[in-house]
Amino acid sequence: MNSKKLEFPGSSGDMLSARIDYPDEDKSTAYVLFAHCFTCSKNLKAVGNIARALTDRQMAVFRFDFTGLGESEGDFADTNFSSNIDDLIAAATYMAQEYRAPDILLGHSLGGAAVLQAAHQIENCKAVATMGAPANPEHVKKNFGAKLDEIEEKGEAEVSLAGRSFTIKKQFLDDLDEANMDRRIENLHRALIIFHAPLDNTVGIENAGHIFKQAKHPKSFISLADADHLLSNPEDSRYAGNLLATWASKYL
Repeated sequence: MNSKKLEFPGSSGDMLSARIDYPDEDKSTAYVLFAHCFTCSKNLKAVGNIARALTDRQMAVFRFDFTGLGESEGDFADTNFSSNIDDLIAAATYMAQEYRAPDILLGHSLGGAAVLQAAHQIENCKAVATMGAPANPEHVKKNFGAKLDEIEEKGEAEVSLAGRSFTIKKQFLDDLDEANMDRRIENLHRALIIFHAPLDNTVGIENAGHIFKQAKHPKSFISLADADHLLSNPEDSRYAGNLLATWASKYL
C-alpha cells in the first residue's frame, strides 16, 4: 500500500503525527479514520495489518497518534477521554479539508469507545466499527490497580502500563466518570459492527454484549475466536480488516 506521513493540529493545538495509507487516491471508494488503543500508537502492528487489508479493498485509512502518545506532541498527563474525542474530531476535520471526510470510524479498545462518542459530531460518517472496545471508558481504571487511591489522594501518580511509565492525573479519572456511553450508543444513527474476542482478558466479551444490546439496527457482531486483545496474531487483524471491508460496502 502507498503511505504518506503528515501532521495536523490536535484539539489542544499540539501537532499530531499521522499517516494516510491508500491504494490510489483517485480510486479510494471510502476513507476510514482509525483510533488506536489506550497508550498505544498508530504504528501498532495490528493497525498496520488492518490498514493493509482495507487498502487492498480500495479503502484509504487515516491513522494518527493521540496527543502525548507515539510521535505526537503534547503531554499525555494533561489528556483524557474527552480530549481523545476532540482529537478525533480534529482529525476528521483535517481529512475533510485535505482529502475527504471519513466514511467509516474505526476504533480499537478505548479508541472504540471514543469513536462511539465522536460519531455524532462527524456528520459524513456512515458506519462505525469497534474492536475489543469497553462499553464504558471507566473500564480503563482497572489498569491503574493500587495506584487509584494515590491518584485520588495526591492528584496524580506514576502508573506502569505495558512496561512504560505514564503520569495519570485525577482529572483523567474525573473525566471518565462523566462519559455517558449508553445514550451515545442508543443515538448513534449509523451502521455499527462490533468485533470482539471471547477470550479477551483485557476487555471482557460482556462489553461487546452491552454495546450490541444498547445499539439500534443496523448492527452486527463478529467473534474474533481465539484472538487476544491487541490482535497480536497477524491472521486475526487481517481477518478483521477483510470482514470490515466486506460489511462496510453495504453502507457506502
